[in-house]
Amino acid sequence: MDDSLTKTIEQQTTKGPVRWLISRQSFWVLLAAIVGVLMLTLLTDTFATPQNLFNVTRNFAFVGIIAVGMTAVIITAGIDLSVGSIVVFTGIVLGLTMASGQSFWVALVLALGAALAAGFVNGALIAFMGMPPFVVTLGMLSVARSLAQVMSNNRLVFEFGPDQDLLLALGGGAVHGIPNPVIALVIVAAIAGFLFKWTAWGRYVFAIGGNEQAANLTGVPVKWIKVSVYMFSALTAGISSIFIVGWLGSVTLGLGMAMELQVIAAAVIGGANLAGGVGTAFGAVVGAALIEIIRNSLILLGIGTFWQGAFVGTFIVLAVMVDRIRDRQTA
Repeated sequence: MDDSLTKTIEQQTTKGPVRWLISRQSFWVLLAAIVGVLMLTLLTDTFATPQNLFNVTRNFAFVGIIAVGMTAVIITAGIDLSVGSIVVFTGIVLGLTMASGQSFWVALVLALGAALAAGFVNGALIAFMGMPPFVVTLGMLSVARSLAQVMSNNRLVFEFGPDQDLLLALGGGAVHGIPNPVIALVIVAAIAGFLFKWTAWGRYVFAIGGNEQAANLTGVPVKWIKVSVYMFSALTAGISSIFIVGWLGSVTLGLGMAMELQVIAAAVIGGANLAGGVGTAFGAVVGAALIEIIRNSLILLGIGTFWQGAFVGTFIVLAVMVDRIRDRQTA
């Protein structure tokens, strides 16, 4: 067995649960989110109100759902810049289909199918054509939003046919006070966590991110796994889009604009390594939660929202810096 692999296994088996916990970036992000919640509760009279907490959890769920899919892409050392455009593309397909008189369920299948098709194109070009993920997904960012404009004739979609109430209830409703998007986030994260840890697909995803050449030599279907992670990323963008449209009650062509930046930030802050091989669904969730807490705190404390990008960017740099320091210490 390789000496470095033996060393890693020995470190994992001798590391106690407390040391393992504090070595996880997602733990520190969760702790930061909890501290942020406590501070905002003490410093403001409005943060801990039921309505604000409802809004915070719902808003971070939209980003968190996509961040789970983005994490799968990043684990393979890829990137997906097209998720924001896939959100509006999916929303337009959903809205126009329902507006034509079709049921919500037919529109749902077509909308998610459109998202999967976009993800398949991304994955196929990257895996089989050997094109850089940055270039391919940047191209899809433009193509998907342009298709949404063409399909809608650059108009707002706000009438959703006979099942409009169902769509609005799905996006804006709650179960026992828990917003529906949060429930969807929990389900998506739980499924992704299971796939990452307990399935051959998950092992292959991490193997590709760790060493793609070695994974290929050991029989891992690298190309098809890459296609699948981009389809998974697009699917999560499509799922989030359904809930966003239901919450807003309309589809505007600005939907999902620059959302990919928040999603990538959530995944990276949550512990996903842009070099590949590292990432968790839980990390994506807590990363999205921390970003939303920061955004909400700026509003409640009267700080200009223009500072949001500065705070999020700083957290991304710090997250990557901590990851690099940890890698050097364990090398």
